[in-house]
Amino acid sequence: MYIKTKQFFITYWPGLLAFIVFGWFLLQFNVQNNKKKLSLKYSQGQKPVISYGDAVDKASPAVVNIFTKTVIKNKYNPLLDDPALQRFFGILPPKEKKRIKNSLGAGVLVSNEGYILTSNHVIANADEIEVILQDGRSTLATVMGTDPGSDLAVLWIPLKNLTGITIGKANRFRTGDVVLAIGNPYGVGQTVTLGIISGIGRHHLGIANFENFIQTDAAINPGNSGGALVNTAGELIGINTAIFSETGGSHGIGFAIPVDLAMGIMSQIIQQGRVIRGWLGITADELDKLKAKRLKLSVNTGVVVSSVLEGGPAFKAGIKVGDIITQINKKHPTHSFKVLNLIANTRPGEKIIVGLYRKNQFIELVAIIGERPKQY
Repeated sequence: MYIKTKQFFITYWPGLLAFIVFGWFLLQFNVQNNKKKLSLKYSQGQKPVISYGDAVDKASPAVVNIFTKTVIKNKYNPLLDDPALQRFFGILPPKEKKRIKNSLGAGVLVSNEGYILTSNHVIANADEIEVILQDGRSTLATVMGTDPGSDLAVLWIPLKNLTGITIGKANRFRTGDVVLAIGNPYGVGQTVTLGIISGIGRHHLGIANFENFIQTDAAINPGNSGGALVNTAGELIGINTAIFSETGGSHGIGFAIPVDLAMGIMSQIIQQGRVIRGWLGITADELDKLKAKRLKLSVNTGVVVSSVLEGGPAFKAGIKVGDIITQINKKHPTHSFKVLNLIANTRPGEKIIVGLYRKNQFIELVAIIGERPKQY
């Protein structure tokens, strides 16, 4: 058998070699022909598969640039600015010195009626706010209201033929989803950056009193504040508000206010002129297993009341320092920010049932929620 096979290859090897060479050339021809066909398709207007151009085209017209001017006057000098002293010493009154502080940021047009969401710190204390649309139109904006507690502000512009951004579904996003940040970094013009959602429900960042941020690694730089965080369908899911940075530039840790929270605040500002939040009059700290063990407690989840404002709703309900709150209306908050949000989302005047442990005994108290004062 071996001899016959060897004789076969000796006799027919030139034909086999020619067949292999011909097959190789045929394969190369097909590869090059397919490349030409693919190039021809793209040259005739077919878009590459990996592109977020449609999302940008849909969302970017609703993202506006915001320029503010603030007049800063010199502080009063009792020696130079007092008219009596000026006359006595023959000093000519100095000319009023003032300077203009310019700032920039971004905003999101969220309705066809001209309402714009932006960050409160973008427009805080501004004497003049100019809004510039992507189509080149510009106008002065009116401040409808602000909410420093969440770092949000609502503006209104008197222009027609406006198209608001599409609002994304609340809580329809997950860690790992691709997102785009649109804004005006460093005043270079509207810019789009790409990233993913790095985390959800971020809090205790010291950015605002009420924190429930989306974290993203899409580059957010100075000037991006108030801009849009959108999904790959071009729908708004957040308002960019802050970055974590040691240099002022982007380190890949940015934060956005979720769209449902932002829209709820905007609705209150438009309808009521302000944001009304519930208030209990306490401060609280998280309770973890180590703290519970050290205090010899029978529970290891909840929040420890660290202060009670005298005369406040909690004080009137009988809540005391050291109480461990484990329930609010049968819900079980495990962090102080969750307690804060549960109370804040309760309308003033409503009753809540507070379940707590005092000296390792569980008790329930009824508290009537008050309205959160501005200073808090």
